[in-house]
Amino acid sequence: MAAAVVPALAATTLLVSGAGPSHAAPAWEPKPSPMTGPLTNQAHRVPVDDPLPEYPRPQLTRPDWADLNGIWDFAVTSRDAGQPATFGERIRVPFVPESALSGIQRKITQNDKLWYKRAFTVPSGWSGRHIQLNFGASDWETTVWVNGRQAGDAHRGGYDSFSYDITSLLNGGTNTIVISVYDPTETGGQAIGKQRIQDVTPHPGKSIVYTASSGIWQTVWLEPTAASHITRLDMVPRLEDNTLRVTVRGAGGADGTGVKVTVSSGGTAVGSATGTVGDELSVPVPNARLWTPEDPFLYDVTAELTGGAGADKVGGYTGMRSIAVKDVGGVRRPVLNGNFVFQTGTLDQGYWPDGIYTAPTDEALKYDLQKHKDLGFNMVRKHIKVEPQRWFYWADRLGLLVWQDMPSMDSGKTPDSAARAQWESEYRAIIDQHRSSPSLIQWVDQNEGWGQYDQARIADMVKAYDPSRLVDNMSGVNCCAAKDGGNGDVIDNHNYVGPGNTPTEPVRASVLGEYGGLGYRVPGHEWYPGGGFSYEDQPTTAALNDRLVGLLDGIRENTMPAGGLSASVYTQITDVENEANGLMSYDRQVVKVDQARVRAANQALIAASRSVGAAVKLPVGQNVSIRVTTPGYTDRYIRHYDGLGFTEVVDAASGDLLKKDATWTVRQGLANKLCYSFESRNYPGEYLRHREFRVRREAGDNSTGYKEDATWCPVQGSGGVRMSAANFPGQYLRHINAELWLAQSGGGHAWDNPASFTEDTTWAIEPPWAP
Repeated sequence: MAAAVVPALAATTLLVSGAGPSHAAPAWEPKPSPMTGPLTNQAHRVPVDDPLPEYPRPQLTRPDWADLNGIWDFAVTSRDAGQPATFGERIRVPFVPESALSGIQRKITQNDKLWYKRAFTVPSGWSGRHIQLNFGASDWETTVWVNGRQAGDAHRGGYDSFSYDITSLLNGGTNTIVISVYDPTETGGQAIGKQRIQDVTPHPGKSIVYTASSGIWQTVWLEPTAASHITRLDMVPRLEDNTLRVTVRGAGGADGTGVKVTVSSGGTAVGSATGTVGDELSVPVPNARLWTPEDPFLYDVTAELTGGAGADKVGGYTGMRSIAVKDVGGVRRPVLNGNFVFQTGTLDQGYWPDGIYTAPTDEALKYDLQKHKDLGFNMVRKHIKVEPQRWFYWADRLGLLVWQDMPSMDSGKTPDSAARAQWESEYRAIIDQHRSSPSLIQWVDQNEGWGQYDQARIADMVKAYDPSRLVDNMSGVNCCAAKDGGNGDVIDNHNYVGPGNTPTEPVRASVLGEYGGLGYRVPGHEWYPGGGFSYEDQPTTAALNDRLVGLLDGIRENTMPAGGLSASVYTQITDVENEANGLMSYDRQVVKVDQARVRAANQALIAASRSVGAAVKLPVGQNVSIRVTTPGYTDRYIRHYDGLGFTEVVDAASGDLLKKDATWTVRQGLANKLCYSFESRNYPGEYLRHREFRVRREAGDNSTGYKEDATWCPVQGSGGVRMSAANFPGQYLRHINAELWLAQSGGGHAWDNPASFTEDTTWAIEPPWAP
C-alpha cells in the first residue's frame, strides 16, 4: 500500500489529556476478566488512562485531535431520573459497564440509565477554531451536556458515529462533559444484533445470543476544525474509465465551497480534480493498480477546501476495485474487478471475553482479521454488528472482502412503525460511515427473519443508496421462517453442518451465508467450563481438521463447479461465550485447527475458482442407463430392486424388467437447476435418492429434504462423471458389494472404505437399456 497512509494514522498523538475526573469517586480498578490472554486484560496492553489511543477515523484524518478515552466518573440511576448529584463510581471509557475492562462489570437493564462525567481543557493552539466532540458509537440513546448546557439533540443508534459542535458551550478554561445513555436492549425496538440482557459473568446455557453492551463502546474524542469543514469523503472507484468518483460532504456552510481532491501513491500525485462540496468529482487514476485480497494496494487521498488561508484539509485513502454479478460459464457469480473468485470466509461476531463489544486494543482488533489471512480465507462476514472504522481500515490494508450485516432487531418481534423508521435511518447512517471502504463489497440487510419486514423494499432502498456494492436481502432465506424478498444480488442459504447447495437462479448469485459450526472444547480456554456447544462436536483436533478440510474440499470439488455456489461463510472464527465452534478459542490463545492445512484447502478452493469451467451437462428429459466404471465391473448398471439401489450385470439378453429397472429419466435437479435428478423409468414420480446413507428409489413428498436427497451434482471424473449429493458435497454416489450408498472417502462407515473409492464413484452415462 502507499507508504504515506500509515504515518497519517499512527503518528497522530494526543495533544491534551484534559483534567481528570472528580476525586469524589473511589479509585478505579479493573474487574477480573472471565478469560485472559496475550491480547486481553493485561495492564501493559490496556492502559488505564489512555486505552485505544489510535486515531479512530482513518478515512477522514486531521493532524490535531484529543483522545477522551480513559477514566470517567460514572453513575447508574433509574431510567427516568435526572442527573445524579454525585457520581459514586469510575469507569474506563470506551468499555461498556457490563465488561471487565470497564471496571464496573454488572448487568444493565431497561430500568437503568447510565451517566458519565469528566473534565477537559482545550489546548491554546486550537484557539479560533471550532471544537467537535466525536463519538465512535454509543448504545443506544445518548444525550450530551457541556458545562451544564445540552449539546444538540439526543442521538439514537447503537452502531453509527455522531458528533456535536460544542464551540459555543465552552468556557475558555476547564470544561465538564456529562453524558447520559439509555439502552433497553431487547426490551426496546431498536437494532441490537446478538445482545441480550443477561448475567455478565460466565453461566451455563446453550445460547447463540450474548451479553449486552450498553453505553459508550467506541472512542470519544475532540477535534478542532474550521467553521466550514469537511465531514465525509464518499469515494467510488470506476475501473471502466480509470477514475475515482469523489463527493466531498461538508458542514458549517461548506456546501458549494470550492474543493480540490488529489489521489497519490508513495507521495507522488497520480491525479487531481477540482469542484465544489456536494458535487461529484472525477479524479483520474491512470493505469490503476487494482485492490485485491492478494494485493490490497491503497492510494492516498487528500481533500481541501479552496476558500482561502486556514481552509479545511483532510486525508484518507482508497482502493481501486469493482464488484458486480455476471454470468460465468452460464452461472451467475460475483466478480471482483471483472473476474470470478470464490469468496471463502468466516462468520465474525466481534465479541471479546473482557471487552464484550470492544476489542481491548487495536492490535486485538487487527488480530482476528490477520488470522483470517493466515488461515487462507479471503472474506469475512461481520455478523449483525458494526465495528469501529479502524476494523475496516485493517480489512482494507490486509485485504479481506467484507460482507457487512445490518444489526438485526429482536428476533421475537414484528417491529412497529417507529422501530422500522429508526432501523432504516441507522442503516443509512452506517452506509454513509463506511461507504468508502474498498474491502466492503456487500451489505446484508436481514438475517434468518430476525425482526424481518419489507425485505424487497429495503433491498431496493439499500441498492439505490449505495449502487456500488452488492446487496443480500436476507441471509438464510431457507431458515427459521425467514422470507426471501426475491431481489438483491445474491440468494443466501444457511446449512449446518453443510455445506450443501444454495439453489441457483437466473439473476442472483448463489451463496452460503452460514455453514459449519464444528465444535471442539479446549480445556482451560472455555468461557464456562463444560458449557460449550456446537452444531457437531469433534472428539479430537485431528477429527476437527479432517472434517473442516473435507467441507472445504467438498466445496472445491462439487458445490462450486457443479452446484454453482460462489461464496461460503464458515461458522466461526472464534468461540463466543458458550459457543465452542470457533477456529480459535474465545480468548484467542488457541488456534484449534492446523493453520497450514486449512490455509492450503482455502487456497486450493480460490485457485480452482479462477479456472472453473461450465458444469457437466446431462441430457435432461432423455432416458439413460448409468454404468459402473470400476475395472472388472464395467458390465454392471444402476438398477432398483424392492425400492433399493443396486448394481447388476445388464446385457442384451437381460429380461425387460431388469432393463427397465436399469433405465432412468434425467430431470433438472429438484433442488438445484444446475444439478440433476434421476426418475425411475418404470415407476414415474419416484427418484433415486439417499436416505440414511442408503441409496434407494422412492416417491417424493415435495419436501425440501426429499428434493435435496434426490438431487445429484455431477463433476467430471476420469472416464466418466462423479455424482455428489446436492446437500452433502464431498459425499458421492458409490457402489460397494453391489449396493448403492452415499459415501465419503475415509468416513466412519464400511461403505466409506477408501479402497477404489474414486473408481467406485465414477459412472458412465450410457444409452438406455429400455427406450
